[in-house]
Amino acid sequence: MVIKRLGKMPFYIATMLFWFSMYTYVPILTPYVRILGGSVFMAGLVVGSYGFTQMLIRIPLGMWSDKVGVRKPFILAGILCSTLSGLFFGVTDSLWLTLLFRAFAGVAAGSWVAFTVLFSQSYPPDQAPKAMGLLSFWTGIGQMIAMALGGLFAQWYGWHAPFYLGFVGGILSFLVALLIPEQPVKSSKDRAHPILLLVETGKDFNVLSVSLLAIIVQALSFVTMFGFTPLYATQIGATKAQLGLLSLLTTAPNALAGFLTGTMIVRKMGPRAIVVSGFLLAAIATALIPLTHRFTLLLISQALNGFGQGLVLPVLMGLSIAHVPTNRRATAMGFFQAVYSLGMFGGPSIVGAMSNAIGISSGFYVTAIVAIFGAGLSLWWITNRQRPSGQY
Repeated sequence: MVIKRLGKMPFYIATMLFWFSMYTYVPILTPYVRILGGSVFMAGLVVGSYGFTQMLIRIPLGMWSDKVGVRKPFILAGILCSTLSGLFFGVTDSLWLTLLFRAFAGVAAGSWVAFTVLFSQSYPPDQAPKAMGLLSFWTGIGQMIAMALGGLFAQWYGWHAPFYLGFVGGILSFLVALLIPEQPVKSSKDRAHPILLLVETGKDFNVLSVSLLAIIVQALSFVTMFGFTPLYATQIGATKAQLGLLSLLTTAPNALAGFLTGTMIVRKMGPRAIVVSGFLLAAIATALIPLTHRFTLLLISQALNGFGQGLVLPVLMGLSIAHVPTNRRATAMGFFQAVYSLGMFGGPSIVGAMSNAIGISSGFYVTAIVAIFGAGLSLWWITNRQRPSGQY
């Protein structure tokens, strides 16, 4: 409860700047890869590499954090990795190094396990979705500002400018994060082998089911607003500055949805209704992308897409740790985030290969169908039995 007593503002600002540092160049990333001579498949690999390294690092990081009983050092290390990633991006125009440095940004994002678990300690277990909704709001604010400015900086100063902007954001995030208070929790004394502990975590249906659903929502995000929607926008004539506007009007509703989820919607609607509604809204908006040939209409459809996705992830994230003891929450959150990284890696990689072979429109249609499948699974898997004893 230390964060609650001393104030959450340093945490909010550090979170916002952390995600700012990694998303300044997202609006121009896939077009930038194409400018460097990469194929659509290569663009998908670059986007997906970010999720691949997260998939590898999040479980061991979560278990390590539980073992030592602290989170803040992992947060600071993640911010440092993000800062260096932006700098490395800025000093090269090598296609293959672009793949490597986006993968390094994924290492930075792996520290999100520590961010979410430390922040959730300031709330009782029954309010975990509320905590994740508020954190998602500040995440969205950082991403929104980053992508709006990133597009403008690319327009004004050239392709490399957004990378340097992310580097500056990372430095500021690190300085603010030094002010975050932390009271170490009792470290996990579980003598079980790490693999057995991981299997035990994965066998918990409450954790496993929402982790599998999160694969779908992350695939949605990294195929559309963080992946191929900007590339499609350039095909219908969008400028670099308009790519930033597209990202702004996608992430702003995403942040708003996270805020509403964290403050009122879950309490009134319940988790299942929210997740199903979010998946269906995102599915409709994704299916509309290849049918849209005017930039203004694309903005409207992707605002709906961002709002739908913003409804889903905070609820799933909160449910993943709502039943888990405090000293094992990082392990559970690491499992959840490692599993959903499959969507961040697999979604854009598969859609990139598909788009290379039969066109980008097919990738959007298939992604929409997968989102509808996610809505169906949510109806089946998410029930009131997953609520903790209190009310959200």
